[in-house]
Amino acid sequence: MPNVKNTMIDALLSMVAPHLCSGCGQIGSTFCDNCKYNIIQEPYSGCIICQKPQSFGVCDDHNSSYNQAFVVGERSGPLQQLIGGFKFQNMKAASGALADLLHARLPPLPSNSVIVAIPTSPAHIRERGYDHVALIARRLGVLRKVAVLKVLVRDNTLTQHHANRKDRIEQAKSAFRVKKILNPDLTYIIVDDIVTTGATIEQAAKQLRAGGATNIWVAAIARQPLD
Repeated sequence: MPNVKNTMIDALLSMVAPHLCSGCGQIGSTFCDNCKYNIIQEPYSGCIICQKPQSFGVCDDHNSSYNQAFVVGERSGPLQQLIGGFKFQNMKAASGALADLLHARLPPLPSNSVIVAIPTSPAHIRERGYDHVALIARRLGVLRKVAVLKVLVRDNTLTQHHANRKDRIEQAKSAFRVKKILNPDLTYIIVDDIVTTGATIEQAAKQLRAGGATNIWVAAIARQPLD
């Protein structure tokens, strides 16, 4: 359940102390149009797993469960500041700017598309007061006039922050399940904020495919290599 107190605080602060652009500091929005343009002009265009140049986001070296993947950019600079404010500083209004960036990055979607948000862990929802990925997905759904379906359920409460590659992969294996039989004629667009090892989106896509999905895309805000 959303944290009503945090939501009210964010709304009040936006009136008495307007947001500053995470890129240039301009008053009035979390990310100004100029900074959005700078990000959109240089989108991430490699394989989200190995970084090899790849127009469709995942190369043939990987037996991935999804067909295509699109990422706005690397998690650095202004984009990193925007994501950080959204996830860790209660800057809920940033969901709109992040969805706008994803909207600009994605090509035209198939007419039978639906959006599926990666479920956020309950601990992080309680901490932030909102499900940050769900907010982005809902806004993207409005922009693209596409339905957002809650077909993925999170089955564990583990968080991946500070986890190493091996632990992330193991945690992801038990993270999700699909709660109903899926329509094989639909294109499922998995939305997430950060791609690191790719384990989360791979397991989510596997569950969707096991549930009946045949065409799966990934749409993420940023790629962050695991140090």
